[in-house]
Amino acid sequence: MVWVKVCGISQIADLEAAVAAGADAVGLVLAPGTPRCITVERARALAEHSPIPGIVVTVDESPGDLVELADRIGAGGVQPHGEHQAEAAEAGVRNGLMVLRPVRVGSAGVSVDHVPGSQIPILDTADARRHGGTGRTFDHDALPPLQRRWVLAGGMGPHNVAEAIQKLQPWGVDASSHLESELGVKDPARIQAFVREAKGQ
Repeated sequence: MVWVKVCGISQIADLEAAVAAGADAVGLVLAPGTPRCITVERARALAEHSPIPGIVVTVDESPGDLVELADRIGAGGVQPHGEHQAEAAEAGVRNGLMVLRPVRVGSAGVSVDHVPGSQIPILDTADARRHGGTGRTFDHDALPPLQRRWVLAGGMGPHNVAEAIQKLQPWGVDASSHLESELGVKDPARIQAFVREAKGQ
């Protein structure tokens, strides 16, 4: 069954909706200047309340700072973007964390050969101004078959996730903006529909 992450969680009600829907993990964004960024204290409160792993999403954190952050929050995994990404991802693996390794997909397609087997590539739409969370899909036809675990992100929602899974056969899927009723606020019905469509229930 497909692994499902609901990203950009900021409220206990959103977390509870994701858990009730059957999501496997939630994303806690700790990247200053991004629209769904929350404080470390809020992330810790959400992680403590959650029966499923919280994945800390960061930008430009050093390996040491990322591991310390995950430990303070009680996170089950990390998703490091930006500078130090490779080193931070390796540090996450060494410390027993699940590591989602961001890979940006542009018009020329993509390769995940640089991502070690201990890390799970998460493929999202390339954007010159943002590291992720664009709410836009990339050209799925440009993606070669990937013979490993990987996560599909980028514009996923209840309206398109089942078709994308059928076509691309990812190990997991991730969504955020298309599950919102307004910026940073999740819609429980959309979360429920997304997880149901993703898992084929």
